Amino acid sequence: MSTVSATGGRTPRIAVIGGGLAGITASIALAESGADVTLLEARPRLGGATCSFSRDGLTVDTSQHILLGCCSAYRGLLDKLGMAGHAPMQDRFDVTVLAPGADGQPRKARLRRNALPGPLHMLAALGRYPFLSLTERMSVSRPALAMRRVNPADPATDRQRFGDWLAAHGQTERSRRLLWDLFSVSSLNIAGDDASLALAAVVVKTGLLGKNNAADIGVPALPLGELHGDAAATLLGKLGARVSLGAKVSAIEPQDGGGYLVRLADEDLTVDAVVLAVPHEKAAPLMPPGALPGQTVAAWAGLGASPIVNVHVIYDRPVMDLPFVAAVDSPVQWVFDRTRISGLSASKHGASKHGRPGHQYLAISLSAADQYADTPVARLQELFVPALAELFPAARDANVAEFFVTRERRATFRQAPGTAALRPPAATQRPGLVLAGAWTDTGWPDTMEGAVRSGLAAAVELRRTVLKPTSPIGERQ
Repeated sequence: MSTVSATGGRTPRIAVIGGGLAGITASIALAESGADVTLLEARPRLGGATCSFSRDGLTVDTSQHILLGCCSAYRGLLDKLGMAGHAPMQDRFDVTVLAPGADGQPRKARLRRNALPGPLHMLAALGRYPFLSLTERMSVSRPALAMRRVNPADPATDRQRFGDWLAAHGQTERSRRLLWDLFSVSSLNIAGDDASLALAAVVVKTGLLGKNNAADIGVPALPLGELHGDAAATLLGKLGARVSLGAKVSAIEPQDGGGYLVRLADEDLTVDAVVLAVPHEKAAPLMPPGALPGQTVAAWAGLGASPIVNVHVIYDRPVMDLPFVAAVDSPVQWVFDRTRISGLSASKHGASKHGRPGHQYLAISLSAADQYADTPVARLQELFVPALAELFPAARDANVAEFFVTRERRATFRQAPGTAALRPPAATQRPGLVLAGAWTDTGWPDTMEGAVRSGLAAAVELRRTVLKPTSPIGERQ
């Protein structure tokens, strides 16, 4: 039985502004719902903060990203893109943690969950964690149990610092740096003590205290550009959506008869609805009058930004024998082996695609990297090459064949106390104009999962309003 849409039977035309994960997700969901979708991206490629570029034949991701078992929306997007098999998950949470040793040999710990239901699945590993004293290990259960009573949706929770809450629950400075920061800094992209308790609670309650597989780690086995951008362009093409790259939007103008005029450099686009899926600092000047209270849009500046810096080191020989490790008591945070994924690994003929057989490419991912955002590359090399040698003895005799740095100065909003009140919902006060992006009110931190959830929320809102079915055609009078 046929139905007509809220646009009177005509296929609704929707512009999605921003080709990151939020915009990609919204575009796919709306195209699947029957809308005429145009995805506009100012850059020459899709993917937003999760894309890749070529550097002298080497494929480099803008930043290192992982997924967790609890990232249900993001994993659902990978399924739609046909990419789930290229982001394999661990059979269970398993992280090697290294620290420099006084005798020159690195100290090592292994955090591996067992098969018990959460939250019991991590207790044995934490009880053996050698970087904490016995007293500190015994005290870990106190905040873990107390966290189950924390309500992330309570505004009072968001006004608290995570570090203050941990200290009040018996966690020393040492415990916070050597254990809790392992999870919070990389998830929230802010110094662990300074994070919003509400957002930290989402990480801890969902990832560590939830289902026993919630924190299991998946690492992409393809460059992010292929995993997200290329796969999304292919799927959107199959769904009949248009993708316009290098399309910078200068204004969104509501029309008297309904709908919007989206102004571009070369042409204007008339649509019934708009999904604005760009970072908050870019969304604010595009918001038409009356879309949100003025003070709300102005307040978005309070979300701020936190940088992520990636340090890339290519050695002339293998120095690390694990796919990734974490580090404590070191400027290094997380290190990933990107040899194969970058195209550096040996081909079947024994030669490297990059011309360097036998080399190994490591990427150090530095979250909350304010102190490194503007540090010269030479200074970073002076700092991080010795730091890697402290963690990997084989690096002491290896030569650094290449060293470079990538920086995302505005990688996420600054996930500090008080930001929950600044994050807007998907819907605005103008019909047909919705917001998306990991900075919006998703209930999640600014992560890939949050971005996908925001795109789904935007699509749900437009399905309810612009794409809402009316009575069946056969019953209309």
